Amino acid sequence: MEQDRKILRSKVFQNQWFFLLVVIVGISIFTTTLNPRYVQLNNIVNIVEQISSLGVVAAGATILIISGNFDISVGANVGLSACVMAIMIKADIAPLAAVVAGILVSVVSSLLVGYTSILFKAPSFITSLACIGIFRGIALAITGARFQNIFGRFEALGTTRLFDVIPLLFIVAFVVFIAVFLVLKYSLLGRRIFSIGSNPRAAYLSGINVNVNKLIFFAINGLLVGIAATMMLSRIGSAQASTGFGMELRAIGAAVIGGAVMSGGKGSILGTFLGVLLMGVISNSLNMLQVSPYYQDVTFGFVLLIALGVSSLSQAKKAGS
Repeated sequence: MEQDRKILRSKVFQNQWFFLLVVIVGISIFTTTLNPRYVQLNNIVNIVEQISSLGVVAAGATILIISGNFDISVGANVGLSACVMAIMIKADIAPLAAVVAGILVSVVSSLLVGYTSILFKAPSFITSLACIGIFRGIALAITGARFQNIFGRFEALGTTRLFDVIPLLFIVAFVVFIAVFLVLKYSLLGRRIFSIGSNPRAAYLSGINVNVNKLIFFAINGLLVGIAATMMLSRIGSAQASTGFGMELRAIGAAVIGGAVMSGGKGSILGTFLGVLLMGVISNSLNMLQVSPYYQDVTFGFVLLIALGVSSLSQAKKAGS
């Protein structure tokens, strides 16, 4: 019996995803006992639909964090990209052209964060902080600080459900997660992401162009942010400068909860997926239990602290072994 407990503790401290899975199942069981409607199909579908856009942003955040970078301007970037798309669609420009333009804006915006970080030899955390005001200011200027409503003009992506059950938004997010998993696990680019995040100096001495690869990482992040903005616009049917507000903290939080180390060099897309799912489960559970939404951020903060504690204990245990 004692041996089984030791094995269980070892799994929890060595595998962040195992810890998250246990927490998700525990919260789900607890909520179901108090409100059986939690396990109804419509509610489960609602959870995965709500986390889809955040999941795509979190996938990009995972790549950056593993490589030792941060972009806290993604929320403002989502708002700017969504506003560009909404304005173009309102002007009767083809939705596909509007989406391409919006994604390009997002990629350029993310590249700006990465390029200024390289140019000024400053942490990307600082340059992205500066870019928040730039992106949000441009969005306010082009929209006149007004809502850009496009109801009924671009709703297929946000309303379509395969077999009348599975949201197309979740399928898009799932494909993104699979693609990022394959990149991180099997590609040369993925090895460079981990190498640069672990030791950029060693990566440079081994022949890796750190700066060029850093720009590639930010470009991928921008692409995923643009896709997330497209998903949100289609689901909500409107955009404004504050669209995506706070998304950056939840995306980074999901990656960290999933096991990504803030110093870089470690992380997994599976952990990030479970981190995003945990956030969706917590939010939905609190709603089902009629808990004030103000406590959702409090709960998320406590979960993040616990996850950081588990990660710290895991690192300490590996260092001592």
